[in-house]
Amino acid sequence: MKRSLRDRLRGSGQRVATIDAARTSPPPSVLAPVDLTDPTQVAAVMMIAARIGEILIANGTTSSDAIAQIRTVTSSYGLHYCHVDITVNTITMNAVIGGEDRTPVTVFRVVTRISENYHKLQEADRLIRSIRAGATRPELAEKILDDIDRSPIPWRNTRFLAGYTVMGAAVAILLGGDWLMAVVGGITAFLIMGFNKVLSRNDLPYFFHCVLGGFVATIPAAVFYDFSASIGHTIVPSQVIASGIVVLLAGLTLVQSLLDGITGSPVTASARFFNTLLNTGGIIAGVAMGLYVSNLLGVGLPPIETMPGKPSLDGVGFRIFGSATAAAAFAVACFAEEAAILVSFVTAAAGSTIYYVFLIPFGTDRFMATAACATVVGLAGGLIARRFLISPVITAVAGVTPFLPGSGIYRGMYAVLNEQMVVGMNNIFSAIAVCMALAGGVVFGEWVARRLRAPQHYLPYRAFKRVGRVTFQQIQRALR
Repeated sequence: MKRSLRDRLRGSGQRVATIDAARTSPPPSVLAPVDLTDPTQVAAVMMIAARIGEILIANGTTSSDAIAQIRTVTSSYGLHYCHVDITVNTITMNAVIGGEDRTPVTVFRVVTRISENYHKLQEADRLIRSIRAGATRPELAEKILDDIDRSPIPWRNTRFLAGYTVMGAAVAILLGGDWLMAVVGGITAFLIMGFNKVLSRNDLPYFFHCVLGGFVATIPAAVFYDFSASIGHTIVPSQVIASGIVVLLAGLTLVQSLLDGITGSPVTASARFFNTLLNTGGIIAGVAMGLYVSNLLGVGLPPIETMPGKPSLDGVGFRIFGSATAAAAFAVACFAEEAAILVSFVTAAAGSTIYYVFLIPFGTDRFMATAACATVVGLAGGLIARRFLISPVITAVAGVTPFLPGSGIYRGMYAVLNEQMVVGMNNIFSAIAVCMALAGGVVFGEWVARRLRAPQHYLPYRAFKRVGRVTFQQIQRALR
């Protein structure tokens, strides 16, 4: 029976995140074991764990967290000694079984596509909990994974486009725009993601999606800028273009790649970071093409300030609302459940309040303020997600999405195209630094949340060693 939203928000009595349970203790008991001398059964169990790991990696989970949860699945079926390695988009698992006949068993799986689908992520999270509790036997776990892969999402395309449309409008408000700019930002985001949806059906490499997205982000800004002048209302085209770039950056793995690097997966982080930089280069190329076409059509854009202005308290409520709405809209576009959408809204609102009310107005350095804001997002999102039994990955990714440096990337690119290399490179590297601050802050905040909410560590080897030492001392005293 499907639970109501109120019941899902309340959760269960045990407020322990799946990743916390995976990292702090082994499964309480092996209630659904398999024959560990049969290579076929062992390989089947490892394949179940690898398929779950594929869903986790595809939805932004760091390699270290995915490995911990994969090992939880194998341990729950009695396979405690299993080596797991994740490199970029490949999952390799190896185990040696048998008595005198030592038989190696290896499973290899490739994550074919990185695409946020938080519905699948939540289903995988629930499956891990069920397996760890001993309630799901391997054959049932296989069937559940098949259902997860085949299960359709109602109104999939409508929800996808509506989520990104609202997100584009909210980001335009976040960047200081009025309601007209919010409408233009929403239309721009709708066109970008609509064209990308069409291109994805023809297997065109994602780099060209980014090129077209950057081009589409520029043309509406030029058209509406010219139209607004005729009706006596001026819009800021740079903010419209920046909102389109943020929408495009949200679909990339820039912050996720830095999260991998911070949590101890440098090879995976390097590969994802290079891929993200390549796609970001496609966005910049598309924007440059849009500016060129706009000039050819006689609808040139006005020059912009190459250094971003410092936000003031004027309209701070709109910025907080825009940030929270953008995070919730991104969660909607990624097919998150109602509880996750609400938590993403609250998390982003908390981070924005710290940023715009308590840090920036008092002269805090922008990078320090960004890191502190991301820390609040990681901490608040981690605590609330555990309370509502939601994967912390959702709140972390959605919560920092409104703070992606779309404006900095556009300003840097614009300066480079106008032969201001020093200013341009300064803005581009500042944008990268902002992403690093976001990644570092959200990891630290999540670490604090994990320390506050995680169960007590179970260290069996230390316990056994202590018991053995005490027993030996007791024997020595008895012999005396």
